[in-house]
Amino acid sequence: MTSIADPQASSGRMPVLYLSHGAPPLADDRTWTQELASWSADLPRPESILMISAHWEQAPLALSATTKVPLIYDFWGFPQRYYEVTYDAPVAPALAADVTKLLHAPGTPVHQDQSRGLDHGAYVPLVEMFPQADVPVLQMSMPTLDPQKLFEIGRKIAPLRDQGTLIVGSGFTTHNLRWFNPSAGPQVPAPVPSQEFDAWARETMASADIDSLLDFLQKAPAAHEAHPRTEHFAPLFVSLGAAYESGELANRSVIEGFWYGLSKRSWQFS
Repeated sequence: MTSIADPQASSGRMPVLYLSHGAPPLADDRTWTQELASWSADLPRPESILMISAHWEQAPLALSATTKVPLIYDFWGFPQRYYEVTYDAPVAPALAADVTKLLHAPGTPVHQDQSRGLDHGAYVPLVEMFPQADVPVLQMSMPTLDPQKLFEIGRKIAPLRDQGTLIVGSGFTTHNLRWFNPSAGPQVPAPVPSQEFDAWARETMASADIDSLLDFLQKAPAAHEAHPRTEHFAPLFVSLGAAYESGELANRSVIEGFWYGLSKRSWQFS
């Protein structure tokens, strides 16, 4: 992949996001919640939101419920109040139908999981960005962690942007839970490997070096320390694919800094 299309402006086209989604205690971080709220205030209002969260790996590719079901509190050991958070966004059956049309092919089924609610990789940031919960939301699983295959999925769903859908890859720019020490506080200095990977990601995204991003385990410093398992960086590749297909790889780093040693850097395309 040696060339990219020229960026194009489109008045009706939604941006594409990759965000670091935090954990339930994000709600207690005044700085981060304000950053997320300010970011969403600058976005055009979406008709719907498609979330690709690091916390849902399922193959064949699956879509979340299009009937009302509870949230998934997929975390352990937190105070009870975090298990009482609600996010009653409208379901998105029309978006589910559109995603299915774009992705379904012989040998490539799309499964509808009517028991699957939004997990914390989806609802934790949405509570801060769209607190009225008035935009229909659909979550899509990652059927693989292969960067190239996720990139191709992103390319296939790119037309959703022209229908008013906000495509959001939700992960964490660095994610090594060995660095996560609640007793040290959220502002603990980030480990050097987290800083090194974050700096590389910032520079590589700014230059739109897709080849290096797709091969990040070989190209990025401290990649295996920053991502002992790659599921939290993987949603970025869906976002990259959607931006690439639309010819809009120009991006900006909207949120930066560290939280309990993890990079919360987040980007917006176009």
